Amino acid sequence: MSAPQGVEKLEREHLVWIYRQMSRIREFEERVKRTFEEHPGVIRGHTHLADGAEASIVGSIANLGPDDWFFTTYRCHGYPIARGTDPKVMMAEIYGRKDGLCKGLGGSMHLTDVSNGFLGTSGIVGAGIPHATGAAWAAQIRGKGQVVLCFFGDGASKQGAFFESLNIASLWKLPIVFVMENNGYNVHTRTEQEDANRAAGEDLSVKAKAFSMPGVTIDGRDPLEVYETVRTAVVRARAGEGPTLVESQMYRLSAHGNIIAPPGVPLHFPEHEAIEKFGAPEEYEAAKQGDPVPAFRGRLVADGVLTGEAAAAIAEEVREELQAAVDFGLQSPFPEVETALEYTYA
Repeated sequence: MSAPQGVEKLEREHLVWIYRQMSRIREFEERVKRTFEEHPGVIRGHTHLADGAEASIVGSIANLGPDDWFFTTYRCHGYPIARGTDPKVMMAEIYGRKDGLCKGLGGSMHLTDVSNGFLGTSGIVGAGIPHATGAAWAAQIRGKGQVVLCFFGDGASKQGAFFESLNIASLWKLPIVFVMENNGYNVHTRTEQEDANRAAGEDLSVKAKAFSMPGVTIDGRDPLEVYETVRTAVVRARAGEGPTLVESQMYRLSAHGNIIAPPGVPLHFPEHEAIEKFGAPEEYEAAKQGDPVPAFRGRLVADGVLTGEAAAAIAEEVREELQAAVDFGLQSPFPEVETALEYTYA
């Protein structure tokens, strides 16, 4: 089943597709997290998970046509999964293996699948925003109706590249949708501590006004609201009417990132910042109550789209698929040392 393309009303198969992709993303992130404990030393360095953002990811990606492009942040695992990239080669890449998506040379923060419209990520906060804007300019020049989705966090909207990119995108009416995924925290800092608009009680989509483009804030935990909002923005961009800024609000359920430890030492996953930094476990517990994956499953069962048994069967299929991805990654060989010199420009 492929992603829905421009349907006026999502049919049952599309709703089930959305739930399945959300479940696959969640299970992938859980498997990455568990790898640190179950297979110590296999993942070396940072990984950043996006559990809590599944609805925003899938609802947005579902609007991409076969020739469209997208860019993400380094919290990037879920987007290519929803787009159709094989989770086996993704897991192998995170494990630094030869059969990985980028031949084991990129790792968790530098996934790329150009054949699938995924033009890459960067560990530099905000770097993808001007990259995506440049791609949108290229799409405009090509004149084939392509649209670019640009995903970034609320913290990236404080980078100068954000303002420069939105200005030129609006001025030239580039075919791009800027999706700011506000997960409540910029690393260990709450959004209202580092954003003047939020501190003043405003939604961050107000930033669009400075660049004369539409700006809208939505519940990023509701995949259908995300789908409809991003769809409107994509249609507008494809028609040559220019960019839109979408603030998709959700809550990141994992801690910011996994700490680096020497190979062979199991990593400890610290508590979420709400608990560890701010002493507010009630905030975190409330956020867990709004977890988008079980919430959407419950919604589909209540609406008669899925039976409980069918939903459980999907969950079991997803678990088997992601166990196979872990097994594939562990069995893949390491790249030869000489390949470290490939794809360089000296």
